[in-house]
This record gives sequence, structure tokens and C-alpha cells, in this order.
Amino acid sequence: MLNKIGIILLLFFLLTGCGQAPSRGNLEKVGLLVPETINDQVWGTMGYKGLLKIQSKMNVDVFYKEGMDTEFEVKQAVEEFHKKGVNLIFGHGNEYQAFFRELKDQYPDIHFVFFNGDAKGPNVTSLNFNSHAMGFFAGMVASHMSKTNKVGIIAAFEWQPEVEGFYQGATYEKEDVHVEIRFIFSWYNVERALKELDDLIHQNVDVVYPAGDVYNVPVIEHLKDRGLYAIGYISDQADLGEQTVLTSTVQHVDKLYLLVAERFNSGKLEGGNLFFDFQDGVISMGKYSPLVDQPFQEKIHNFIERYRETGKLPNE
Repeated sequence: MLNKIGIILLLFFLLTGCGQAPSRGNLEKVGLLVPETINDQVWGTMGYKGLLKIQSKMNVDVFYKEGMDTEFEVKQAVEEFHKKGVNLIFGHGNEYQAFFRELKDQYPDIHFVFFNGDAKGPNVTSLNFNSHAMGFFAGMVASHMSKTNKVGIIAAFEWQPEVEGFYQGATYEKEDVHVEIRFIFSWYNVERALKELDDLIHQNVDVVYPAGDVYNVPVIEHLKDRGLYAIGYISDQADLGEQTVLTSTVQHVDKLYLLVAERFNSGKLEGGNLFFDFQDGVISMGKYSPLVDQPFQEKIHNFIERYRETGKLPNE
């Protein structure tokens, strides 16, 4: 009788143990603040996908708020998240650097994460894509495919590493290519981006790399209407037209968010500045247009593999 009871109890504990979710460690709930919208098909959308991936893979509650671009709104949102038990907050952009510096001491039990800045404090982390290399390969593709021997980049800010990378890649592929560089000084100014694009087209530029967020898709659509070419940015934008988008430089924000959440959950997320590149599996080239010849695609692929292994670009 005792042996039968022991077996029954053992089976009960085994079965109930199988039904439990895995331990979440440090992670309780996750919040996301987006300066514009999650429906921009580029930066905001990628952040939202990352949040959903965390929810799915780690079985935690997640929350998000759009249009969070002022100190007052961010403070209110963080307080609301705090009351809900959120202990990991992603600020989806570099504008959250100043906001989180003000809030980090007030909420020591929350770890704050933002992009492309200088993090101060043990509970603040800045995520940075090493985007010089992706800009380099974008420049190579643009230069190779240009019929007018004139290519352009419309960047948001001068500090973006992909700008210099694009120039170096374009001139590596063709020494005599002419590279036009324009800055919008905003991630969101669609009107100014389209004005700069029209100027580039007037200069006979036929391949453009719109290295910005909200204005990215309108620029590509404008190029499509004129039968010109684009290099996609942040997401794989082949679906905007394979006769227009030659390839894309993809930043896998969703994978990066999950990676960060897993580090936090295991107590290994450090404060300070973290950098990620092709080697980390969070940057890649997107689908190539059938217009891009196969030998050149293979050439780029081999260069990227070499870069993953050695950290050296073709010009180094």
C-alpha cells in the first residue's frame, strides 16, 4: 500500500511540474516606449515585433505606449509601468537617453534600455548597432548597380556610422563613383527627405540609401514612381518592390530585444554601452532583387563571411 501511495505521489509531482512555466529569473514584465508609432513599417514596427517575441518566448506580460516624445509623457508612462510591475523598459530610440538619466535613481528596481547613446548608471544600458559595415555593403551594392555612376544617401544625422560606411563601400566598388550625402537632422521629417530626394534625382542620382526611420518608406515609394533604385533600411523592404529595392540592410531589433531580455532574466545585463554587429546575428543583408547579378551577390556574401570571422572589411 505504501509503495502504491509513493508511486502515485511521485507521478503527481512529475505531472504538475511539467505544467509549470520555466522560471523567469529577474524578469517580471516588460514595457516599450515608442516616440512615434509601431505602424511605420520600419523602426517602430521592428521594436513592437521585439516586444511580442519577448512575450512569446519568455511568457511575460508586455506593455507599450506610442507617441512618447516629451519628458512629461515619458515620466507618466514609466510611473504607470512601475505600478504594473514592469522591471525592464525599452526606450525605442536615442531620445530616451536624457529621460532615463533623470529617472534611473527614482526607479532603481527598473532597468532602462535605449539606443545609440551613452548610458550612465548600473540600471541603464545603451544598445548600439555597429552600422559602419552594413553601410559599407549597401554602398557596394548601390555603386555596382548605378547606371549613371551617381549614388546618394539620405541620412538622419551626421553621427550615423553607416554614412561613412556607405561612402567607403561605394568608392571601393567603383573608384570613380560620385557619392551625394544629405542630412535631414530628424528621423521623421518626410517633407525635407523628399525635397532632398528630388535634388538628388535632379543631380542624376539613380540609387539612394534612405538611412532614416519614418521617411524611409516614402522615399522608396518616390523612387519607385520614377523607375529608380533604393537600398532598404532597418527591415527587409523587398516587399516594396523587387524592381526598386536592390537589397536592404536589416537590423534585427526583434532578435536584439529578446537577447537583452534573456540577459536581464539571467542577471547578466550590464549597465553601460553595448555594441552589436553581423557577428551577433542582429545585422544582415536582406533579399536581393533579381536585378542584382548572382556573381556579385556571392561576392558580397563572401565579404560578409570574412567580416564575421575577422572583423575586417574588404578595404582593410
